[in-house]
Amino acid sequence: MRAYLDGIFRRHLDITIASGSEFSARILDRPGLWMSPDELRALSDDLITIGAKTLPEGSLTYGIFSGEQEVFRRTAITLVRRRSDGRPIAFNALALIDLDLGDGPIEVLHLGLVMVDPDQQSRGLSWLLYGLTVILLFVRNQMRPIWISNVTQVPAIVGMVAQTFSGVYPVPDPAARRSLRHLLLARTIMRDHRHVFGVGPEAGFDEDRFVITNAYTGGSDDLKKTYETAPKHRQEDFNRFCADQLDYARGDDVLQIGRMDFAAAARYLRGSVPRRSLAGLSLTLGILLVQRAVLPVIHWFDASRPWQSLRPWGGPG
Repeated sequence: MRAYLDGIFRRHLDITIASGSEFSARILDRPGLWMSPDELRALSDDLITIGAKTLPEGSLTYGIFSGEQEVFRRTAITLVRRRSDGRPIAFNALALIDLDLGDGPIEVLHLGLVMVDPDQQSRGLSWLLYGLTVILLFVRNQMRPIWISNVTQVPAIVGMVAQTFSGVYPVPDPAARRSLRHLLLARTIMRDHRHVFGVGPEAGFDEDRFVITNAYTGGSDDLKKTYETAPKHRQEDFNRFCADQLDYARGDDVLQIGRMDFAAAARYLRGSVPRRSLAGLSLTLGILLVQRAVLPVIHWFDASRPWQSLRPWGGPG
């Protein structure tokens, strides 16, 4: 319990959450800023172990597989282990992208790379790999809306993002609209940060459809799929959307922009988290909320003690 609380209250999250009796997920926020070199090396080895089960031999050079500390400085990682033997079986590497659109800095959470050991697929890991890290960072951000981005050609993921987050564009819904904010974020990401998701400089970008053309030339080459092999969504409209919008032979991706906000968080808790894990996750979110929202208010009104940066003055008079 002491280690659990330490992981929540430290500046950068280090939290382990159980998923039933079989699996646990460790959420690491920017480990390159606080992990020792040996710890980072062990973490990188775990990620490579999972990737080696998924990608062709010799292709593990993309993003976090490079082992560079700088990559881990701007990444949040969810690492899933089998509890019986501690074996790493899945991960999500979520890139933190710092942008400035002219009205102040914005941090965009790029949903990044997800890999699951083929032997462990269809084991109910989706709630751990899609949304968990984002909702923890959302609550830690005092429940201010957080912009997210996603680049994929997989219909199942296109649908998952559309159903999990708010204000997502593009989606199959004819009522969905591309706002100016969507466009500015997409332009800036494609201009300055395409290396984050392994897209080369020669790739094009269709601003009307938010489609990246010829996307698999900048390090993500081995992730390219055909439409037939790409996992499908249970709702056929997402499958048709990808088939109509993307040229799989050329290697197209869709760039989705959306938000994690209170409505999205409620949908995630209500629809994605298994009942057996809801109590533990709710406790974690409650402690984070107390730490980031309630305690600063209490501290602000307590004039008997100095609270350093929480006050606009140096201490009690």
